[in-house]
This record gives sequence, C-alpha cells and structure tokens, in this order.
Amino acid sequence: MSFLAPYVSESDDGFSFTRLQASRFAKHVADDYNPIHDVEAKRFCVPGDLLFAYLLTQKGLYPRMNFIFSGMVMDGVFLRIEDGDEGEWRIVDGRDKEYLRATYAGSPNRDPEAIESLVRNYVRFSGHNFPHILQPLMAEKNVMINIDRPLVIYESMAIDLEKDSIHNPELEFAEATMDVVGKRGNAALHFRFLEEGREVGTGEKRMVLSGLREYEAEMMERMVELYDDRKRKKVE
Repeated sequence: MSFLAPYVSESDDGFSFTRLQASRFAKHVADDYNPIHDVEAKRFCVPGDLLFAYLLTQKGLYPRMNFIFSGMVMDGVFLRIEDGDEGEWRIVDGRDKEYLRATYAGSPNRDPEAIESLVRNYVRFSGHNFPHILQPLMAEKNVMINIDRPLVIYESMAIDLEKDSIHNPELEFAEATMDVVGKRGNAALHFRFLEEGREVGTGEKRMVLSGLREYEAEMMERMVELYDDRKRKKVE
C-alpha cells in the first residue's frame, strides 16, 4: 500500500481528494500551512504537490521529468491519469479539463522506497518555500505579495537525475532567483538531490507571484508571524 493511501480516495476508474485528506497531506507531509489548503477555506485548493506525489506512486520515477500545473483542483473532483503524446501523461477530470501535464524520459524506477524518499523530501522543501525562501527573495528585490490577498501560482517543476537506480535521495536547496516585471515576479527555486553525500541530480521549481507591491518589512514580518502562529497551533 502506498504511503499516500490516507490522503487519496481511489476507485477502479480514478481518484479524488477530500478536503481533510488534502489538508492533512499539506500539513503532515509537506509541512505547508498555506490557508488555501485549510479544510474550511473558502478558496480551497488541493496541493499541487499531492498531484505530483500521486502520479509518481502510480507511474514511477524517471530520470528526466517535467510537471506543468494548469488548474486548481477542488475537493471531490473525480480525476484520472491519461496517456498524452509519447512520453507524456495528463491528469484530467471527467470533462477532460487538465490540471497537470507531465513529460518523462529514460527508464523508470518503481522502487516504492525511493519514490517515497524523493516525494517526502521534495514536498517538504516545496512546503517551506514561504517564508524560508520567498521572504528573503522578495526583500532582495524590494517587492512583496499582497498580505490581504496573496497570489502565488505554482507553475512548474522539473527534475533531472543522473541515473534511474537511486534509492534514498535527499534534497538540498541550491539557490533562488526572481525576475520582476511590473507587478509580476517569476521565481525559480533550484535544488539538488544527494545520495550518500554525492550529487545524483538537480531540479527546479517555478512560481509566479502576482499583485506585487513595494516591500514593507513590518508588514511582511506580520505575515510571517501569522504563518508561524498557524503552524504552532497545528491548524487543520
């Protein structure tokens, strides 16, 4: 049984997520306390990393993979994995609306322990993007998201592994960059995979930050404090 079993509802024809399943994955696996993943959130959204994680448990880990996120998944939406063009999968709903497109190349690694290790390391890194990486990056660029209506879009993620036989990869953050054009910021977060201290691959996560304004340290500190307070209270 996959380690994701508590966080997904499966049937012979596909899969879906309840609010509680998605919220618990965000908080208990990814350590992500973004309010959009709260059970009671008005603008609730299933974490994109849960789609990524589920796809890997079903299809395997390939040396070269790219994931493009194209839609927000609500709770209870029935999904399926479809074969696209050669070397491609799509996660779609019953109306063929696409939420995730993945491309892959190389030979698959279907070792559940290796997949779980990579997934857990990646989603925890991804869940810590704010405030650990994005806050200092915004301060450097003298911009910040709107504290009352933050808009950060998970655009894509890619991994490039040296081989297809990794067993227990760990993730290490490398660097982050952001290009700002007007009120929009394009952020790229680079990381590498290590096994027994040796680099065995690299990766990149891309996000779009919209509605940017001039950086205000006091306001940003308040936003970080509110986020940290949610983690201390273990908000579901």
